[in-house]
Amino acid sequence: TGSKRIVARPYTLDDKRGGIVPAFKYKLSSKSGPISVEDYRRLARRAVPDMVWAYIDYGADDLTTLQANRRAFGRYSLRTRVLTGNVASDLSVTVGRQELSLPVLLAPTGLVGLSHWKGELGAAQAAERAGTLSILSTASSYSLEEVAADTDKDHFFQLYPRGRTEITESLIRRAKEAGYQGMFITVDVQAQSNRESQRKRGMGNPPIITPRRVLDGAIRPKWWTAFVRHRRFSGRNLVSGFGARAAVASLTAQDDLLRAPLTWDDFKWMRDQWDGPLYIKGVLDADDAEMAVDLGAQGVVVSNHGGRQLDGAPAALDALPAIVARVGDRAEVLLDGGVRRGTDVIKALCLGANAVCIGRPYVYGMGARGPAGAEHIINIFREEIRTNMTLMGVRSVKELDSSWLLPADTPITG
Repeated sequence: TGSKRIVARPYTLDDKRGGIVPAFKYKLSSKSGPISVEDYRRLARRAVPDMVWAYIDYGADDLTTLQANRRAFGRYSLRTRVLTGNVASDLSVTVGRQELSLPVLLAPTGLVGLSHWKGELGAAQAAERAGTLSILSTASSYSLEEVAADTDKDHFFQLYPRGRTEITESLIRRAKEAGYQGMFITVDVQAQSNRESQRKRGMGNPPIITPRRVLDGAIRPKWWTAFVRHRRFSGRNLVSGFGARAAVASLTAQDDLLRAPLTWDDFKWMRDQWDGPLYIKGVLDADDAEMAVDLGAQGVVVSNHGGRQLDGAPAALDALPAIVARVGDRAEVLLDGGVRRGTDVIKALCLGANAVCIGRPYVYGMGARGPAGAEHIINIFREEIRTNMTLMGVRSVKELDSSWLLPADTPITG
């Protein structure tokens, strides 16, 4: 319609282009700009090399959990009330004692500098402009001090812990000294998963560079120039240098972190080291959520690592209701995984989430258009949430609960 060509297709995995193809896809004309997360995804796919795209958009093994995260939202319909006179005017929520203008945060995502040289710093600045905050990854391509120094807000820090060790203690201390107000401890990386799609495209540890892969980067001159000039492709919280040697060293250091066996005693020790709000990220079981809250966590993030760890784990949205029922009256519950539309955010809030975290969507924005793209992604979510809440007849996100949801196949009766 208009300048867009609509092609109906089944929901499927497209291995050639990478990731999941939606039920409807369209090609933007030269006069059109991106207006959805999927638009930005397609722009980012063209802007970065195959190696980088495999890191951004794929998951573990057969991508079963990656796809399940998206399918889960389709199991719900939104209840609609008319003639209410309500216009969605309040999207604000509080996370970690800080008020956000919408219930969307930027999830911790490693090595964003591979997508755009401004990386996590540009993303955090974009989040500020859009009225929200980011969660900086331990594996970020900008150090936590660099991000803190060049942002105006107190963002959050995500920790990959190596038990009660000097490296863990050092990262916690650095985050406190830099002014981060909340810490998210990721606990679903007891082992590095089998990310076949990345390995096949050379994104293993260490990366495998071939002439063909170098050419694939070089034919994208904008990306290639920034890659060579700024060299933001190492984990700056783990190593101090730049370039290929530093990148390999940071991957080795991160691999050591990810393989550390952790226990609840380690969690208690980390709780004692941190003064502010503490969250445990990577929870899919209500018993684990209850244990975390009992031991002092202010909140939990219901997450399967975006389908990048245990393939066959439940969709994050499917795990959400039981966790909310168990700890939702005592702790904040955030959702991470598969969020691509404002209606996804609404459904998560109806099921009891306080807010959601987005990872791949803002990285698509960074890859396609840098920080301006990430900021636009957040504002796309804002407008979609506001529009669809208005269509539902809901004035505030605080009114959303399970009464606004119906199973997608439920017949409507009088």
